[in-house]
Amino acid sequence: MPSIDIIVPKAAPRLWQKIIVRRLQAAGYDISVSHGAEAAGWPATVNAALRLERRIFRRRDPGLGSRVPEIPVSFRNDAADLRLDLAGNAPSSEIPTITLRFDGSPFDIAVPTAVASGALPAIEAVLDGRSVMGRALPMVDRRESTALGVEDVLARAITLAVSVVRALVERRLPMGGPRPDSASNVTETDRGFAPAYLARALPRLGAETMRRLRFRHAHWRVGYRFVDGPGVAATCALGNGWSVLPDAGDHFYADPFAFRWHDRYFLFVEDYPHATRKAVISVVAFDSDGKPQAPRCVLEEPYHLSYPQVFERDGAIWMLPEASASGKLTLYRSGDFPDRWLPEAVLIHGEISDATLLEHGGRLWLFATSRDGYGSTSDTLVVFHAERLAGPWKPHPLNPVLIDRRMARPGGAFIRDESNRIFLPVQDGTLGYGGGLGLSELLELDEQTIRLTAPRPIDALGDWPYPKIHTFNRSSRLEVIDGIAAVRK
Repeated sequence: MPSIDIIVPKAAPRLWQKIIVRRLQAAGYDISVSHGAEAAGWPATVNAALRLERRIFRRRDPGLGSRVPEIPVSFRNDAADLRLDLAGNAPSSEIPTITLRFDGSPFDIAVPTAVASGALPAIEAVLDGRSVMGRALPMVDRRESTALGVEDVLARAITLAVSVVRALVERRLPMGGPRPDSASNVTETDRGFAPAYLARALPRLGAETMRRLRFRHAHWRVGYRFVDGPGVAATCALGNGWSVLPDAGDHFYADPFAFRWHDRYFLFVEDYPHATRKAVISVVAFDSDGKPQAPRCVLEEPYHLSYPQVFERDGAIWMLPEASASGKLTLYRSGDFPDRWLPEAVLIHGEISDATLLEHGGRLWLFATSRDGYGSTSDTLVVFHAERLAGPWKPHPLNPVLIDRRMARPGGAFIRDESNRIFLPVQDGTLGYGGGLGLSELLELDEQTIRLTAPRPIDALGDWPYPKIHTFNRSSRLEVIDGIAAVRK
């Protein structure tokens, strides 16, 4: 295996840096560790604020930004093939060197400062100070918390560093010349942490605390309409004619999937009781007049279920719900449609969210997000492929395909238009989870290449009252969406 020198801070290294060393060692690389020149650590105000917030949010495990004991030095006699500078201040060398930049800064103190100010940091992996080898746009799930936001960003620093090292070693990235898309996101990191935290972070945290005293943390509502001809996918706009699936307020419906069977329409949803905080899958049948019947539970497990993608294949009806809390993706077969579902096979192990099926080029494909151990579940796209539904499913060599809060997480089944173009609804987390939805066109997909366009946003104008949407699906004439509502406790 190729040899890699990893440069870490001597004093006060951080957990995210230690995890990168550990993961590259576990991958079999010949790793040596050296200490970089001393640089200023995180100010005491940063450490104190993050510790306090983690206690408030009952996070007992150490954060990725927490200090760890000195990472021991290890040496080798010969020169390395690659250097990974996690200290941010390694001296220049003839050995190719990757440095992480946080909004253009080589030092990770830029992360808490940016998050406190309300910014969404970008991370770049830069080769020899000039060539951007990879970029990450991490999702920040809890915008009200600086500590949890720092966790989300540093989690993707780990993902980016490990994936770029692997891509360079496998010669999937060039070793020279600046890439034309090199850019850095500019934030207010020069203002310093304390002013940003006092002026922005604390008021943001206080406002969210007050909101949660009066309102549900999240309450989704599902919309449906029957349309002839072009709909949301063709117009990229919600338009009019939507009805809201009623709920009693003590639970919500989300992640709607429409399914037509024997000239009847069915709507499968995540059904989340606020009291249990664990969702089941329910079905809503429509009568001949298009009126929805009462939802009824059709699948419950000891863990949370959502995103109930239902489809027909090989003479059977299947469901592929999200169950990331179980650590596996399980395929279910319908035993008595629509009420009885039997586990058929575990397709993938890991914290996989919103796996979405596609048949293309003589193979089956699953697009999903992976938590990669830490951070958000909404910003890291992974793809798997197989020859048959039950597998075995193989990870794509480009995984993670991208780290991008704007388009990594699927938001509904793939769509084929009249020209046989393929589109994937994708969630846009720029404004937070459930902040919007777009359509990305799949330009190229095979066992070596994946290309998606930047998403075209779906315009929320129309009579749907909840513009923050994150799922869209259609089956024949039935279109379904969801949106987040402000519901008092």
